[in-house]
Amino acid sequence: MPVLVIAYLVVTICIGLVAARRVKGTSDYAVAGRSLPLFMIITTTFATWFGSEIVLGVPAKFVEGGLGAVVEDPFGAGMCLILVGLFFAAKLYKLNLMTISDYYRERYGRTVEILCSLFIIVSYLGWVAAQVTALGLVFNLLSGGSLSIEAGMAIGVASVLIYTVFGGMWSVAITDFIQMIILVVGLMALAVFASDMAGGAGQVIELATSRDMFRFFPPPTFHDMVFFFAAAITMMLGSIPQQDVFQRVMSANSVRAATWGPVIGGSLYIVFAFVPMFLVTSALVIMPTEAASLLADDPQKVLPALVMTQMPLVMQVLFFGALLSAIKSCASATMLAPSVTFVENIWHQFVPKQSDRHELLTMRITVLVFSLCVLAYAIVYRERSIYEMVSAAYQVTLVGSFVPLVFGLYWKRATSQGALLSIALGMLAWIGLMVLGLDEAFPAQLAGVIGALIGMWAGSLAPQWIKPGGVTAVNHLQAQP
Repeated sequence: MPVLVIAYLVVTICIGLVAARRVKGTSDYAVAGRSLPLFMIITTTFATWFGSEIVLGVPAKFVEGGLGAVVEDPFGAGMCLILVGLFFAAKLYKLNLMTISDYYRERYGRTVEILCSLFIIVSYLGWVAAQVTALGLVFNLLSGGSLSIEAGMAIGVASVLIYTVFGGMWSVAITDFIQMIILVVGLMALAVFASDMAGGAGQVIELATSRDMFRFFPPPTFHDMVFFFAAAITMMLGSIPQQDVFQRVMSANSVRAATWGPVIGGSLYIVFAFVPMFLVTSALVIMPTEAASLLADDPQKVLPALVMTQMPLVMQVLFFGALLSAIKSCASATMLAPSVTFVENIWHQFVPKQSDRHELLTMRITVLVFSLCVLAYAIVYRERSIYEMVSAAYQVTLVGSFVPLVFGLYWKRATSQGALLSIALGMLAWIGLMVLGLDEAFPAQLAGVIGALIGMWAGSLAPQWIKPGGVTAVNHLQAQP
């Protein structure tokens, strides 16, 4: 099987490098020349979202706490894409911008642009680190433990980095299309096989019902409901002001593709997320003793253990092919997005005049440097669960970037002063609760959102002491309902 995995990695690298031949400039590299059709927007949004957390992290949370424990992902994450398509895609697509941070500059000025860019870049550390951690785990399992998790992380990063550095969004989109096919076919085949081993899907569903795994809403207490709500909005709203989502919108060849691609991709994501949850629940029927032991040790290992110990070689190949497809598609997108943001919205502050060729080279170097930073971060924090890494990543943009984006698009009276005060109060409330240890009584990210809303409202309606920094023509366009 390791030979087949190596062959798969080589093939995806070759496909990505062939796609890289389409890159002639920064527009091709960052947004695929705005030429992707609807079906590719669907596949790249789905594949980007469907990462290691949905194959390993979400099922582990599901068997521990039921559907209510995974409200953040897949339900919140999938709804994020749907909301982007319905309320944001058309407005942003018409502006023909390179990054989501360009919007903050045009609407509010340079200061807000830089702050939101930093939030976006920092937020990707946790998300990409989760994919890198999963790659290390996969290679460790495939080698029978002879390859350390850290070495597996390095190999995995290198395999994704090669085609991402050269091909940018073109390579990401085309490899996403191939990897989505492998992902869907592989996991569906595994679900059918696992169902037969468990004595039918009815047995698996009966076990899940007996353990109350289908309970979605928490007990009707203030504490439980407010934390449930905070978990739901973390990815649902915190993922909206993200560059990887914006890149898919801006890579579309029409407003229709930009709008419906995320809606369909997000809907498919929510539906298909039940397949890994079904697989892990079937493990509780097929190997109850081993599964109980793994749940106590590391729930993320239940599904790999089921495949490695109970299924034939062909199913193992399908599983690891699907898992690698999920991780690689997500990792490539999340390496590219913050790198493009850094060059376009922060590096330009110091080097404003660059030829397109030099800017393209800078983007490629930034992808390499960012990937090395993520690898180091993943090694240091590899004891954290994949689900926790992804969850924590989105709180930064939720409290710092979401409110200025929404109010800039839908409230004509939003000002640069309001945006800055929104960012300040949002971050202060979020960090303050965590530092004071009050985040166990009230969710810090929800306090941050409330602070951001108050800051936007008060800062925009108060006398304007901070000079507006946006472009009037763009302000007028973005403020239209």
